Amino acid sequence: MKNKLIEKATELRNKGLTTGEIADELNISKDTTQWLIMQMTTVNKTKQKQKPDDFAINWKTIGSSSSRMQYIASALSNMAVEEGVVDAVVGISISGVPFATIMAEILDAELAVFHPIKHMKNESAQGALSHNFANIKNKTVVIVDDVITSGATITDAIRVCKKNGANPLVVTVLVDKKGLDDSDNVPIKSLIKINKVG
Repeated sequence: MKNKLIEKATELRNKGLTTGEIADELNISKDTTQWLIMQMTTVNKTKQKQKPDDFAINWKTIGSSSSRMQYIASALSNMAVEEGVVDAVVGISISGVPFATIMAEILDAELAVFHPIKHMKNESAQGALSHNFANIKNKTVVIVDDVITSGATITDAIRVCKKNGANPLVVTVLVDKKGLDDSDNVPIKSLIKINKVG
């Protein structure tokens, strides 16, 4: 598994993807991505850090099927409405956007898109909302992503939504690898929560 991840990270790096984009594509943390990238050359092997604890999540069997995506988005929508009425769905780019798009249709809500720090060329202090989608000012929103690894992207998305005048009602995700119940007083609901034992 490790060698396959190193090969995939190398392939994505050679295509010009940033560390954050590779982390997003492989559903691993940026620390794990950096460690994998360091494994690519024998020169860096002498400077290796301790391999971070992480689990790679491959949800291609869901992502490659529009009907499966719809079922998952329906389940995420169901969890969101348990918290209240939703005016807009904020999808975290890239992998949260397909879920958010379907959820917006199911919930009869507007669609907004959040670009996380890890996807920006010059990693700024915070992510940004796309101006090509819904304005979330004075709206109750649900934030959607595929995987929570460290929780940093979710925390940033909540902060940016609040700064833009929105009321984040809940965060819904497919997989939570961090085991979070909330972030900045916003509940987090996941279909699958991974907890390390021991």
